[in-house]
Amino acid sequence: MPMLRGDDGWYLNGCGAFSSMAITQYDTTLADYVDKTVRRPSIRAENGETYRRPDSVSVEAALSIAIEKSGQTYELGITMRTPCEDKELVIGFLHSEGVIDSVDCFSSVETSEDRVVVHLLDSTKFDPEELTRRTTMTSSCGICGKDSISNLLHIHGPELCNDFSITHEEVSRAVSGLRSMQSTFDITGGTHACGRASVDGVITDVREDIGRHNAMDKLIGSAILKRETPIGRELVVVSGRASFELVQKALKVGFPVMVSVGAPSSLAVDLANEHGLTLVSFANEDRMTIFSGSNRVC
Repeated sequence: MPMLRGDDGWYLNGCGAFSSMAITQYDTTLADYVDKTVRRPSIRAENGETYRRPDSVSVEAALSIAIEKSGQTYELGITMRTPCEDKELVIGFLHSEGVIDSVDCFSSVETSEDRVVVHLLDSTKFDPEELTRRTTMTSSCGICGKDSISNLLHIHGPELCNDFSITHEEVSRAVSGLRSMQSTFDITGGTHACGRASVDGVITDVREDIGRHNAMDKLIGSAILKRETPIGRELVVVSGRASFELVQKALKVGFPVMVSVGAPSSLAVDLANEHGLTLVSFANEDRMTIFSGSNRVC
């Protein structure tokens, strides 16, 4: 088997007769991961030259989600996510779907390497038909695969707080604070992040994931498990665009302000306006665009 010299050691070519086409495997690859990343072989082309070296990529792996109630287990499907904080991810997801409101809705959460089972209390209302998925959920699917989005459109959260205002300086502080805490993105450039921030723009909690919706669910799930919901005078900051699904999740848990680094979608703007959420997009040190809820911006 051919062996080639790389920056970090020897590569083992595992493609047999296709050695000339192969991006090789190297003998120091670890089975586990650090900072939600793994090393993979690559060929880098730069300034007209190419060289082989291992590079860090974000982990994407399957997670099976199930609900158990009154001795009956309901399989909700499989989602693709970055491992770690699986308990928070599933609790946040079930909250956004309207299954649970708080930790008082379930007795325990059973987690393993690739599966989470939430044990609902008998008193918790649960209609398994509303959570039926026709296809496997992906890390970026949001609500895709659901039989109908009509159930999501009428899910409402708590009354949004209106007794505060924010400035561009505070928005900028929140955006730069989130960016400074994206450790996995710094290594791979392949993850999204969501963060909670105080009204003065100080980031208080951050979650990263290969899926933007997963990052939001992890953030919300963490708040639920710490009994910090519904949210009051806080901002939620997202590293990418503001989609309808992210706005819906923010509204469901009570965030009065959402700040996005990227662009909003038309439905995100419409939903934010309908429910009185302040939506600030294209946010950075130099500018920001307010699409709804300008009463909270001064």
